[in-house]
Amino acid sequence: MEWTDEVWSGAWIRERLDTEPTSSMHGVVPRGFDDYARILHRPHVAALPGRSVPTPDEWMRMPEPERHRLSEAIIYGPTTWADAGTAFGTAVHAGAQWNRLVRASPEDGGWQRALAPDGREFEAPALGRLDADLVALVAGHLSTRTTTPDDVHAAVWDGWGGLTGFFGETPARTFLQLTSDEESAAPTEDERRRRAAEAAVYDQHNAMLGRSIHDAFNTVLGRPTWQPGTLSDRISLGARLQLPGRDHILFRGSIRELAAPDWTTRVPWADAAAGDAESPSIVWPHDRAWVMVTDVDFDSTIVGGSPELIRSLVRDPGLEALRIEAGADLGWDADEVNR
Repeated sequence: MEWTDEVWSGAWIRERLDTEPTSSMHGVVPRGFDDYARILHRPHVAALPGRSVPTPDEWMRMPEPERHRLSEAIIYGPTTWADAGTAFGTAVHAGAQWNRLVRASPEDGGWQRALAPDGREFEAPALGRLDADLVALVAGHLSTRTTTPDDVHAAVWDGWGGLTGFFGETPARTFLQLTSDEESAAPTEDERRRRAAEAAVYDQHNAMLGRSIHDAFNTVLGRPTWQPGTLSDRISLGARLQLPGRDHILFRGSIRELAAPDWTTRVPWADAAAGDAESPSIVWPHDRAWVMVTDVDFDSTIVGGSPELIRSLVRDPGLEALRIEAGADLGWDADEVNR
């Protein structure tokens, strides 16, 4: 795929979106297709043989040796919405919402990591990201349902961190920040020493920066400078496909490129250092036979197209996909079945 500045080619999408604020899927998914499917993003689950996964409070109160032993014994991996529904005694349906599936209220932050009655801890599916292998699987279906498989547009939301360059103060990172996993995991003695050594280095570095930024003869560190991103400066500063609430960078190529198992290393927006790439936000062929939308706020991907395409997606055992009605409400509180 290659970058294109012909953003007018996506104007038809804007014309088919709801213009008023709405929780309908048509705030981000174009209207006008014969049928639609909702492809559920993968959740993950953690289990401890012989006992329940501890709650956050239990982890905090636990003696360090015990916390380390249990963290080493945890079995973690992908699962399905259906498995979560079985564990919590709820139902998976086209309009299901994860927080309702795991019996959490909208005000309850526990929906991101919810402990089931059977002792397993379910982690919510990612927002705006369809797993790379599922992107490839869906793209395989899409490639057979268009007359223009080699003339396809892929729009990528420009808000992903590190994707585009920007003007900001340098250096971009001036402090040591542990991830939530690092903070919650029980550190070994070697790990504690490593963290202490890193913290000392960063303390010295930050002290130097504090002096330099306030030094009238050395103001470069406090002056906004260009911070390069994954994409080239030309693309970073180039035209955007502007849709309600979202700006996208547009690429053009073949749907078969996304159907390849290693597509995340080949697309122009791939992060070479991480060996990964974000899901394309919107994909459509020149003949507009279908559209695939993975919005940054959705825990599922919506495909609009022919009834034959939708049936093929729903029947694929590698996908957790359901047919969904046009105009469906995918808002946080829209699940009327799981109350």
